[in-house]
Parts: sequence; structure tokens; C-alpha cells
Amino acid sequence: MKKLILSGILAVAGLTTTMNAQIQEGNWMVGSSLVSSNFGLNTGGGYSIALQPKGAYFIKDNVAVGGYVNLGISKVTNGSPTDFTYGVGALGRYFLSPGEKGVDNLLNHGRWFFEGNLGVGGRSVEGGNSTTGLDFGVGPGYSYFITPNIGLEGLVKYQGQSGFGSEGLNSNITFNVGFSIYLPTSKGKQIINDAK
Repeated sequence: MKKLILSGILAVAGLTTTMNAQIQEGNWMVGSSLVSSNFGLNTGGGYSIALQPKGAYFIKDNVAVGGYVNLGISKVTNGSPTDFTYGVGALGRYFLSPGEKGVDNLLNHGRWFFEGNLGVGGRSVEGGNSTTGLDFGVGPGYSYFITPNIGLEGLVKYQGQSGFGSEGLNSNITFNVGFSIYLPTSKGKQIINDAK
């Protein structure tokens, strides 16, 4: 019985150490958010879907910087104009450490984070308003690690575009669900070498 309890304690300690290891300096994060999606089930119903692939490098523990691409398309109803959104730019992410200023993990295998992005993008509505210029966003999120290197993520983000066109500013709040893969630099080099 003592061996079983000791094994359980060591396994939990090992998983906690591994969870902290993936967000350390020198590691990579690659993933994507499914920004929003809905599909009308009624006759003439519309749809909305957007993808945001992203990649980042941990410049120090808990701090990652990188880039993103945002592509989305939607229709409110079958006969409505098509709305196309796009963006490309830089992103930053800061993970909160357990116990930092009273922050506790919701679950033992996850981390809270803040994400911000800044780039160039816009929105174009078929035969209607358009904006092209600054693409920006900020919001809190949570990453639950389903394995030591794969995180299932939720993110609530204020997203906007400001610039030129018939609409000077448009913005909304997005509810993002996605995943990220956290790789040590050595694993990334191995994957690249295996692909060659």
C-alpha cells in the first residue's frame, strides 16, 4: 500500500513538473483557435467560421512572442452578403504562475494566460462596409493540458480593426476554442530533421 501511495505522489509530481516545463524559455508553441462557428439549421440559415493559426517562442519562462494569421467568413442568412475578415501580425502571451497574486489553477493540469495581438487586417462585406488597417485584440484565456505537450484552450478576446474604408472601426468580443502544441526546441529540431 505504501508503494502505491508513493508511486501516485511521484506521478503527480512528475506531471506537475512536466506541465511547468512546456512553458519554459526556449520552447515553442504552435496551435490554432477556432474563433467562432455556427451553422444555421433552418432553411436559408447562415454560417460563421474563423481560424487563427498561431506560433510563438518562449523568450523567458511564462512569456511567449510570435505571430498569427486570422481568416474568417460568415453569412447571417442564405441571402445575405458574405462577410470576410483577415489579419496577420504579432502576438504575445503571458502565463500566470500558480500562486501569483492569489491566482490558483482552476484544474491541476492547466494555466491561465493573457494574450494580445497587433497587426494588419480588415473586414470586407460583399457590396457593403469595409475596413482595412490596424488589427488588434486582447483577452484572458485558460489552457488545460490534456497531455504534457498538448493544451486545449479557451479564450475570450476583444478583437477589432481600425483604419481606412467606409467603416473606420469595427470590433467585437470573440469566444475562442482551440488547441496548442508545446514543444521543446530539441523536439522541434527532431521533427524538422525527420521531415527532411
